[in-house]
Amino acid sequence: MEIIAYILTGIVALEHFYIMYMEMFAWETLGKKTFRGSMPDEMFFKTKTMAYNQGAYNGFLAAGLTWTFFIQNEEWSKNIAIFFLICVIVAGIVGAVSVSKRIFYTQSVPALIALAGVLFFL
Repeated sequence: MEIIAYILTGIVALEHFYIMYMEMFAWETLGKKTFRGSMPDEMFFKTKTMAYNQGAYNGFLAAGLTWTFFIQNEEWSKNIAIFFLICVIVAGIVGAVSVSKRIFYTQSVPALIALAGVLFFL
């Protein structure tokens, strides 16, 4: 059953590596597709540096979740996974309140599921 917790955590990490890529390197293409209707097209160029910064934070979340796979001590690994999953959940809630409710479903819900997996299976 441990494998379920690892797979769920890995999915959340991969999602955040993707978000990092989109925000840092493809904001004016993938970002525009992802957030269509959220803001006028011309704003993507104007907000490119802001998105780049946000992408770095998503990269840190993904790196922290990935780090948990390399920690030898099981209790320490579990605690780090819990910490970073809670950070993702909170980031998703902030995004839902400040940008779009859809962010809660695409970011917080997978992290909540992964957190449940970590709490129950590790």
